[in-house]
Order: sequence, then C-alpha cells, then structure tokens
Amino acid sequence: MIRRTVLEWDIVPYGQGEMEIPRDAADRLAAVAESAAIPGALHYQRNGLRASGVVGVIVAPGAEVEILPKIETPGQHGGQAAASIRKHLVHMLAAVLDINVADGDMAHLDTQNETLLEVLIRLFSRRLCAVVKHGLPRRYVKHADDLPAMRGRLDAARQFSTLAVSPQKLACRYDEMTCDIPLNQIMKAAVERLLRLARAADNQRRLRELAFIYADVSAVPVAALRWDSVTLDRTTTRWLAPFRLARLLLGQRFQTTSGGMTQGFSLLFEMNVLFEKYIASKLRGALAGTGLHVTTQGGRRYALYTPDKKGVFRTIPDILIRRGDRIVQIIDTKWKRLAQQVDDPKQGISQADVYQMMAYARIYDCPRLMLLYPHHARLGAAPVRNAHCIATDTGPDVLEVATVDMFATTGLQNRLRQLCEA
Repeated sequence: MIRRTVLEWDIVPYGQGEMEIPRDAADRLAAVAESAAIPGALHYQRNGLRASGVVGVIVAPGAEVEILPKIETPGQHGGQAAASIRKHLVHMLAAVLDINVADGDMAHLDTQNETLLEVLIRLFSRRLCAVVKHGLPRRYVKHADDLPAMRGRLDAARQFSTLAVSPQKLACRYDEMTCDIPLNQIMKAAVERLLRLARAADNQRRLRELAFIYADVSAVPVAALRWDSVTLDRTTTRWLAPFRLARLLLGQRFQTTSGGMTQGFSLLFEMNVLFEKYIASKLRGALAGTGLHVTTQGGRRYALYTPDKKGVFRTIPDILIRRGDRIVQIIDTKWKRLAQQVDDPKQGISQADVYQMMAYARIYDCPRLMLLYPHHARLGAAPVRNAHCIATDTGPDVLEVATVDMFATTGLQNRLRQLCEA
C-alpha cells in the first residue's frame, strides 16, 4: 500500500521515491476523488498530483493519500509537523461535533504514525468500547403476532375477523424489551464498515469484539438507518459521543465508490466550512455569560426586493453576534493566508469580500464587521487586528481584519472574546 501525506494546495510529485507517487496510483486516487461527495480534492498537474482546499483521506486500490490543513507548526518539520496538524484537526472535528476530547483521549491516538481515518476509527472504537461495558441500551418495542398462547392483550378486531377460521391462534399485542433498536443498529453499521477499513491491529481487535457484542442486533444498510428515531435521554447521554462519531463516519462525507477505476472510499472536509464551524463553536464558549449569542448561517435577509415585494439575492453571513434581538457584530471567516501590509496595503483581501461585508452592514444595520483569518508566521508573532472605517474616514461603520492562531488552543477563546468586545 502506497501512503502519502500532503498539505492542502501542495503537490505530491510523480515518481517512485518515498515522497513521490507513481502515475498509475495517482490515476486511481484522482478517479476516486472525482467521484467523492466533495469532488475536486485532487487535480492533475504537469509535475504531480495537487491537493485543493479539502482535507481528509482518499483511498484507492493499492494507494492512499491524506490531505492535511496548511497550518504552520513552529519548530516542527516532516512527520512531527504532520502529527501535530493531524492532532489539531481531530480537535477541530471534535469541537464542531461537540465531542469532549480530553488529553487522555489524545494520548491513545497514534497521530504520529497513522492517517486521520485510522485516528478517527481509534477514537470511535475506544469510546464505544467504554460505553458498551455498561450494556447495550434497550427499549420496549411493540409487537403484533398470532401466537398459540395468550401474551399481552388480545387484538379483538383481528381475532374475530382474520383469525375467525383459525381458533388455535390468538391475535396478541405486547411490548418486548429488546436491544434491536435504531441506536444499536447505527453502531453495528459503523462497526461493520470500519472493520473493513481499519488497518491497525488494536483497532481491528476492538472492532471484532464490538461486532461480537452486536451479533444479536439487525444488520441494517447505511441508507436505511433511522437516525431520526434515536432519542438520547439522561439514561443514554454517554452514547452521545459514539453516536456523533458514527454519524461522521457513516454520513455523506464518507463516500464509498465502486466500479472500474473508482473503487475506493474517501472521507473529506471543506476547510472553509470546517474553519467557520470551529470558530463558531469556540465563540459560543468564549461568549458564555456575556449576554452575547452566536448564530451561524443565520440572518437570511434579502439584498433586493422587486416591485411586488418579493425578495431576491438572499444573504447568509457566516457568524452573527447578537445581544438580545439586535445584531451587534458580523464575522465572516476566511480560510486564506493574509498578506503583510508592508507587501500589500490590501493584505490580499478580496474586493468582493469587502463589498459583501459593506452590504451586510447596510442590510443588517450592523456597524461592526470583521473578516477573520488564520494566523501565520509571516505576519509576525502578534495576531493581526486592523480596523478600517467604511465609506468615510470617521466611520461609524468599521470593518476589522483579524487573525487567530490555530495552535493556541488554550488562548483561542480569550482571543475571540477580545475580538468581540465593544
């Protein structure tokens, strides 16, 4: 198996070396990438296979490529840097999924030697093993059967109509305690899928043990799983983390393809979307108790209205900060590299992004706007926070350009709280 790790927007050169990829393997990987749920993760280049702004894992017969976000790791290089980025990517996914990943969890994740998929399999299997020790959840399920002896209560309508000519049978309705419920069916589907994909020996061992535990649960195809039927109450809250991980590993982001050159699978995430959701998740924690509330993909007001009062061109800002019913700040996250002001007074900010933020100020009657970028070393040690008055040199509408250090996990919430202070 050929395994390669590449950062987004970087190139894996063609060749037979340890850091290169054979052309036939590149063809297979590109074919799987094109048929993935998020197409375009890999692109042919003259000198190699180029990754785009999508991260995750793509696997084809005999080849596997892992795409990691382009996050700078000061003082780290090669495999050590990749392990740090992989670890941070797991933290981002956990924050977005609202899963508490403590240091003890991370200590058991082999981020140094395994791809993101294997790390997520380990996290899921360990969490699931921990909760099944207390037994599988069970529920009463209603049954209606024709039995030779009475059980439960009699279905009189069926007894004296359909079974009128079969007096040896009784139409019974009863409730039975069973573990064959949608939650367990989802867990079994995840275990069976990951058992085919896991390569680490300890992951395979745990998944085989779990498969034995779920032997009495019905095998339901992934497309037929009843996600909406799962209700987690106070007696099953410990199942929340495995359930969310199962949704991730069985959802649309995890695409299995078959047929011809496209045999394989992919687990991909758009970094623009992941960055936005990660910042929103951290913002909620940072602003807790301040009276400010975070709304993502909200607003949805129209930019224009036709003469018959029909709205057109709906706007959807990334993050709205509200105090009560009033929008006090609008934040748009940008997973791009901000340029230094000494090199470019505009700092590489898109004119379209500026126009969009100005439109938000008018549509949402909000004077405070912010474009938020990830920080990188070329910007200096201190995070960026530059304020620009809109339209006039005195305001009052202000567009701020700011950055956050993606590796400052302990100080990120403090930084975000400062950015939202009046």
